[in-house]
Amino acid sequence: MPSDSKATAVHFNDSTVGKPGTSPRFAEELAAETTRLRWLHGLLTAELTAVDTRAATARSTPAGEELSARWERDVSEFRWSERAGALRAARYGLCFGRLDHTDGGPTYVGRIGLTDPADGESALIDWRAPAARPFYCATPVTPLGVTRRRHFRLAGTAPDERVDTFHDDVLDGTLAHRTEAASDPALLAALKAPRGSTMRDIVTTIQAEQDDIIRLPLAGTVVIEGGPGTGKTAVALHRVAYLLYAHRDRLARSGVLVVGPSAGFVRYVGGVLPALGESAVVFTTPGRLAHGIVATATDPPEAARRKGDLSMIDVLRRAVADRQELPAATVAIELEDVTLRLDRATAAEARRRARATGLPHNAARATFRDTLGRLLVDQGLERLDTRLADPPELAELLAGLDLPEIEPAGAAEVSADLRHELRSELRSAPEFHAAVEDLWPLLTPQRALADLFGSADRLAAAGDGDDLAVLHRAPEAPWTVADAPLLDELDELLGPLPENAAAAGNSTAAADAHYAEGVLTVLTSADRDLAGEDADELRATDFVTAEQLAARHVPGVPLTVAERAAGDRDWRYGHLVVDEAQELSAMDWHVLLRRCPSRSITAVGDLAQRSAPAGARSWADVLGPHLAERWTHRTLTVNYRTPAEIMQAAAAVLATYAPDHRPPESVRETGEQPWERTVPAADLAGVVAAERARLDGGTLAVIVPEGTDPLPAGAAGVAVHTPSSSKGLEFDSVLIVDPDRIREREPADLYVAMTRATQRLGQLHVTP
Repeated sequence: MPSDSKATAVHFNDSTVGKPGTSPRFAEELAAETTRLRWLHGLLTAELTAVDTRAATARSTPAGEELSARWERDVSEFRWSERAGALRAARYGLCFGRLDHTDGGPTYVGRIGLTDPADGESALIDWRAPAARPFYCATPVTPLGVTRRRHFRLAGTAPDERVDTFHDDVLDGTLAHRTEAASDPALLAALKAPRGSTMRDIVTTIQAEQDDIIRLPLAGTVVIEGGPGTGKTAVALHRVAYLLYAHRDRLARSGVLVVGPSAGFVRYVGGVLPALGESAVVFTTPGRLAHGIVATATDPPEAARRKGDLSMIDVLRRAVADRQELPAATVAIELEDVTLRLDRATAAEARRRARATGLPHNAARATFRDTLGRLLVDQGLERLDTRLADPPELAELLAGLDLPEIEPAGAAEVSADLRHELRSELRSAPEFHAAVEDLWPLLTPQRALADLFGSADRLAAAGDGDDLAVLHRAPEAPWTVADAPLLDELDELLGPLPENAAAAGNSTAAADAHYAEGVLTVLTSADRDLAGEDADELRATDFVTAEQLAARHVPGVPLTVAERAAGDRDWRYGHLVVDEAQELSAMDWHVLLRRCPSRSITAVGDLAQRSAPAGARSWADVLGPHLAERWTHRTLTVNYRTPAEIMQAAAAVLATYAPDHRPPESVRETGEQPWERTVPAADLAGVVAAERARLDGGTLAVIVPEGTDPLPAGAAGVAVHTPSSSKGLEFDSVLIVDPDRIREREPADLYVAMTRATQRLGQLHVTP
């Protein structure tokens, strides 16, 4: 790219900016910007080729025998592959803006940073870099050293992408340009564009209040509250991308966990971060908080409230303790020469010693079993010693002779042999193992919780005077979303089942473990180099043990951070994002905070949209028990999604149940009012089909009350949601079926349903 083209800034007045064909100067500048854009694509292609070559070289380079060399090869391959992925993701919409400065030439802002190899200067600034912040935050009042901000609208595909048109914000005070969101053509064009099946990133249209939150420091917990359409989810996801850029060394190893309200929501937003070149992210839902469990069913409100309360931690502890039982009657264990009696006192002593270890239930069972065995062997030795002692008349005769006591030769050996024999017999006795299983069974979280909820007696014992009858249910009932954190807590209390001893002797596993141990040594050393010896700094070993890393290591196939984290229940993340946070219970938060010991958290939500029975009524209620007052609160106030006409109708619903909550202010109007109609049930499918045809390619959702049967066959192919499953989603047009029934169940559900629409909203009152 010629150097003069990188430094030239042509200024236009209000009559020419962004209007193709209105002046030769505009056409000339448009061509120059397209030339610049294609030069940037050339830089990207050249770097991508070089990076792919380096990744392939690292992959094929022998690492030698040194563990550090093997680790360095794997890291090198991962880093080059990661850069290649980021470059590929940036090809669409590579450069979307330009800044003209008071003290120098223009700079260009885009999806990734690129360097001009001719002079080593920056050719394109990554949107997350500090130098790009004026693109989102500069105003005529606070221009931040910028005289003009240019927004590009691009067309075509890489590498032949072109600047289709552009819009300038003049910030030097010479023109009375407004920079509010309502006058931003790039933003309004994005808001009016038809929605697809997945969420788009907003890097080209981030607003100042959003950018301020996106760039908050990594440390600490921030709650971002905002009404419908304020961009909470987009802000949270772009904050993840920013943090991964600004704290790459730390978060690229530990990863980020994003929790969304539903699987549909995860599918909807799951492409945003990969499109921004970020992959060290794991997505999950509250129903997946227990490792290996996918729960989608819901509880009745009272049961959900009870399960979501933190008092369930003590309930579960008592439930586990209740499975460490004492025999109701003495158990007789027949051995060859003696009958052992396992009574309550013996079992109680073994239980006391096992509990004193502080180990989880399944691990402490070994102590219980071994202690019980030793006590029973001691009992057998005493019984045999009594039986083999001299008869009373002989003992009296010997005592009268006043002979010195003589220890029989080999008595110690006989005693040891006898103990060994008794121990061997006891180990082979089915009654002993049956008793251990009855008194201290090995438990999975699923078995323990099913047994608890399926037994009135166990619920009474775990309740310790508190009535838990509301939790009683049939053993075959499916897991509910509220069960997931309880299962995870039980996983913590029970610990894993004993592993197969044969695996310990596997030479391949041993080699992988040796490799992993070396990797962790290098990682820990690198952490010290980066962070010093601060005890509060997280280390590699805070996130993964050598054994866990070995279990995941497949020679020649490096796993990504996200893959490793998703497969490891004990993974500790560097940052946690919780969307629709108002729906999470205190137990959900308890489990999630265990996964993020650094307490680096971004929580986004709206208390006015809470519908979960155990959800937050105030942020202090759910965060206070864990964080006290160590969290900050930010608010988003502008509604970018919902037109003013629809928001006005939704605000009327909000006022009926949460008059203290102020609805967000919409930035646009469509001129189309929401409508209501009463239709017979038989005509419902026809109305839906007509609305779908009217959209001409846009997205349509039908939102029905919870528990509603599917729509008639005539409406096939239309997305059907309940208010709960629609949380976090948006559609061009929304039809709400039976709104009165939705409102009757939970007024917030109707508010949520109405604010999913970006263009049109209809409400259908259905008659038989």
